[in-house]
Amino acid sequence: MSKTTLTFALLAVLTACGGRHSPAGFRLPETGDIARGERAFEHLRCWECHTVDGVALPAPTAQHPVPLGGAVTELRTDGYLVSSIIHPSHRLAHRPVEQIAVEGESRMPDFAQTMTVRELIDLTAFLQSRYRPKPTPEMYP
Repeated sequence: MSKTTLTFALLAVLTACGGRHSPAGFRLPETGDIARGERAFEHLRCWECHTVDGVALPAPTAQHPVPLGGAVTELRTDGYLVSSIIHPSHRLAHRPVEQIAVEGESRMPDFAQTMTVRELIDLTAFLQSRYRPKPTPEMYP
């Protein structure tokens, strides 16, 4: 196989895998604790702008709170949730952008200096526990 063919094949494989932004290979430790994650959600004051399906939390103070959890037709991967927490502007929620963003950037604060990795792992486990698959017509031909 020539160098050119090998290089082309390698690029094709990397492109097919989604490259650097692919969720393939992203894994959190299995040590996420749902109860600690709920406490982190409260401690970090996430409830000010979010509701969580089936969880009693203080009332949101945001005018347009973003709901989390509940029945979904598309699974939320750990990579999706982590990206949504540490880089919320990557994909804004499905609502009028003026409710959740200022100049195209999420209103969600940057937790890089205040959230620990343990809190991120536990918070992800907590949020994952609140999503459930919603049956779609394609599931029942």
